[in-house]
Amino acid sequence: MFSSRTNWQLTPNRLSREIEELRCKGLPLLDLTESNPTRCGFVFDKQGILNALANPQALSYTPDPRGLLPARLAVAGYYAERGITLDPRQIFLTTSTSEAYSYVFRLLADTGDSILVPQPSYPLFDFLAGLNDVRVVPYPLIYDQGWQIDLATLEKRLEARARAILVVHPNNPTGSFVRRRELAELLTFGKRKNMALVADEVFADYSLMASPQRVVTHAAVTEVLTFTLSGLSKISALPQMKLAWLVVNGPPHLLRNSLERLEIIADTYLSVSAPLALALPALLETRRTLQPQIRERVASNLQFLDARLALSQPVSRLEVEGGWYTVLRLPSIHTDEEWAIELAGKDSVVVHPGHFFDFGAEGHLVISLLPTQEVFEEGLARILTRVASSA
Repeated sequence: MFSSRTNWQLTPNRLSREIEELRCKGLPLLDLTESNPTRCGFVFDKQGILNALANPQALSYTPDPRGLLPARLAVAGYYAERGITLDPRQIFLTTSTSEAYSYVFRLLADTGDSILVPQPSYPLFDFLAGLNDVRVVPYPLIYDQGWQIDLATLEKRLEARARAILVVHPNNPTGSFVRRRELAELLTFGKRKNMALVADEVFADYSLMASPQRVVTHAAVTEVLTFTLSGLSKISALPQMKLAWLVVNGPPHLLRNSLERLEIIADTYLSVSAPLALALPALLETRRTLQPQIRERVASNLQFLDARLALSQPVSRLEVEGGWYTVLRLPSIHTDEEWAIELAGKDSVVVHPGHFFDFGAEGHLVISLLPTQEVFEEGLARILTRVASSA
């Protein structure tokens, strides 16, 4: 009765069952996977946000496949601050980056075609690709005093039916940015194989260090057809608003053809509501007060983490350049899942096992740097105590 694309494994894994049982018992948990900024104690301009949603113009219906022009102009202004000039016609509003991915996959790929995606990375891509009848071909990120794209392996995986290379800038959870030299190689591959570049930049505003080697934004790339995704979920810490965008750039003939086809795709759904589109300029401005709070929290928690790990702990962290996650490396006496289950069941601390993000080896846990100072410090203390007692 059901399609094969929804033939997922629906049975909860051991870790999910353990956490659910603890919550059902009403036991308090220290959640170091928390990535929802609306639950992390940040100060929002509540009245300003609500006022933005009360625009009287929202009472009339003037649909635009790309999204209402004032919203797209605000997005263009966001990129202008980064030195990038965009025509609003290059911008499409979507309810989420997930929807933007679907637009791109539908535009580029036929059933059975493939998209190259980084590994480790967020597991959402498998679901999005499957729902769009596209195959995922992973390419590795390798760690050696910092993360980098394994360009040699990526090149070997450029199969005949590959339609695009996907990069996450910075990656989730490694926090690594694409470097200029890496982009140059990706563009060489794209031109040789007639492939597009898809760049997820939702965390791009959260850099932990400056680097002249880093790509500023892929929205300026014109050598190959390029799709850049972002939105309010991370930029303005407003995941509940469900408002994102897709920026298209590239060689003129490919750009023109893409915009025409995307307009039909977008017109088929007309997914973004007028109240949200009209609110976007004001909601985008809230980033100026929210982002400093998030950067301060992330930096503070990371500083505390490093201070604790400096005390000859059997735990280390991998280098992180941006975003709001960090990766811990633990002794491999347990699998990632076993560590996570033990921490949940014995210490009431919730962490992500590395295999959730497709790490190629055991010994990795992923934690968020967003929790409040009290939650983060207590949770970390319990992790370090547990590992020390098990070593």
